Amino acid sequence: MTGKPHKQPFVIGVAGGASSGKKTVGDMIIYQLHDQRVVLVNQDSFYHSLTSEELSKVHEYNFDHPDAFDTEKLLSSIEMLKHGKSVDIPKYDFKSYKSGVSRRVNPSDVIILEGILVFHDPRVRNMMNMKIFVDTDADVRLARRIRRDTSEKGREIGMVLDQYSKFVKPSFDNFILPTKKFADIIIPCGGDNHVAIDLIVQHIRTKLGQHDLCKTYPNLYVIHSTFQIRGMHTLIRDAQTTKHDFVFYSDRLIRLVVEHGLGHLPFTEKQVTTLTGSVYTGVDFCNSAVQAIKLLLKKGTSRSACGLQRVSKD
Repeated sequence: MTGKPHKQPFVIGVAGGASSGKKTVGDMIIYQLHDQRVVLVNQDSFYHSLTSEELSKVHEYNFDHPDAFDTEKLLSSIEMLKHGKSVDIPKYDFKSYKSGVSRRVNPSDVIILEGILVFHDPRVRNMMNMKIFVDTDADVRLARRIRRDTSEKGREIGMVLDQYSKFVKPSFDNFILPTKKFADIIIPCGGDNHVAIDLIVQHIRTKLGQHDLCKTYPNLYVIHSTFQIRGMHTLIRDAQTTKHDFVFYSDRLIRLVVEHGLGHLPFTEKQVTTLTGSVYTGVDFCNSAVQAIKLLLKKGTSRSACGLQRVSKD
């Protein structure tokens, strides 16, 4: 009604095996992002309530399988939070194996979605601005699971080990571990890795700044920083760098910006016949785009380099 655009939250996914320390990592990130409004959503909240038949064979039920979760409800809940709406997140009772009283979750600047299989469904992954995989040794995860299930859930060690060998380990190998490739950041040793979490929080703060800029200016594109780019930035900022190197590396950075910009010029699909007689489907830039390419490649970078040369003299 006010006409103001809604501020999209920054969504962080934290995945990893059971008892790997995902929630600990999420809590530590929340603690360090003390000046941000952050909410933690657990995938465990979206377990399906078991039917009477499933309850009668609960020890044969695989809670580490993708089908054990109500992914559609998880999707709708995160979608509502992203659109600035409060949502009721169910609380799963692991004694009755049913969803209990819900808790109201309000929209926040940052949403941390934590769970063993939050990277499994591509629709959930595509909602995330950053994906973190907590990589903890299998023996450590098993020891933590035994300690937790025997003390908090009153289970016998034999039952815990039987469930681990039947369901937990096979599901980790088949469904959880393969999603590690989708992670932007991998944390070894989970919540015990304080150095990694400190670096991640710094990285998140940087990303949040870029995220806010991109929301304010929809035509702004941020080039992903690499060690090569950071190396060139280091050289041109170094007071000891020679004028020749300053101009050379500045010109390389400018060319990267120009090449990235060319990827956003308007084009149409075009098919051409190669020298071997095969058909290749490519793109054809519009006339204005072609002129822009010629101008940028022939004159833009050389003029910029001359400008930088004058700056370096000053």
